[in-house]
Parts: sequence; structure tokens; C-alpha cells
Amino acid sequence: MSQGQQQRVAFARASVTQPNVLVLDEPTASMDPRSKREVEGLMQDFAEQDSGLTLIFASHNLGQVKRLATHVAYLEYGKILAFLPVAEFFDEDHLTMVSQQAQKFLKGNLL
Repeated sequence: MSQGQQQRVAFARASVTQPNVLVLDEPTASMDPRSKREVEGLMQDFAEQDSGLTLIFASHNLGQVKRLATHVAYLEYGKILAFLPVAEFFDEDHLTMVSQQAQKFLKGNLL
């Protein structure tokens, strides 16, 4: 089974339990672009259901964050340095006031 198919099966299993919170760790890591889009579509479908589900996912893919997230929590060493609506997180002027470390990350200046 491909990674995309495995993720679809995992979403199907999760939907049966009707969770209040679903936590995903890099749900599309190492997938080809087509599989990534399919899994992102499943994530959107899951989040848009009128079930009260909160979907939390970790991602280093900033494009994916822009497409899927409503809020961004920026963490370093287990501490939340910024928690903002996605548009504010990607607004350089606003982010500078909240977290210079997060701004450095967005610019690619953190190793």
C-alpha cells in the first residue's frame, strides 16, 4: 500500500471513532505531490465536517500550512513562541512584534 493509501485508511479508521481532536505529525512527509494533495483534501474534508473536530498537524511545509491551517503555533524546544491566525503569522510586520525567532524561521535564517 502506498503512503497516501495508508493515510487514507488511517483517516477512515479515525472517522469511525468520531474524535474531538485529531493530531497528525507530518501527515504528508515523503509523499509524492499527487498523494500529498489527496491527503490534504482528506484533512480539509475532516476539518470541514460539522462534528466539532479540532485538527492539529505538525508541518515544516509552509505552503501546506498556508493552504490548510487557520492558526499557527510556532514552537521551539517545546515552547510556543507564537500562536496566531495564519494570515498574521505570515505577515512579517506583525510577526516581528510577536516572535523574532519565528520571523527568522520564515526567512530561512534558522539552522
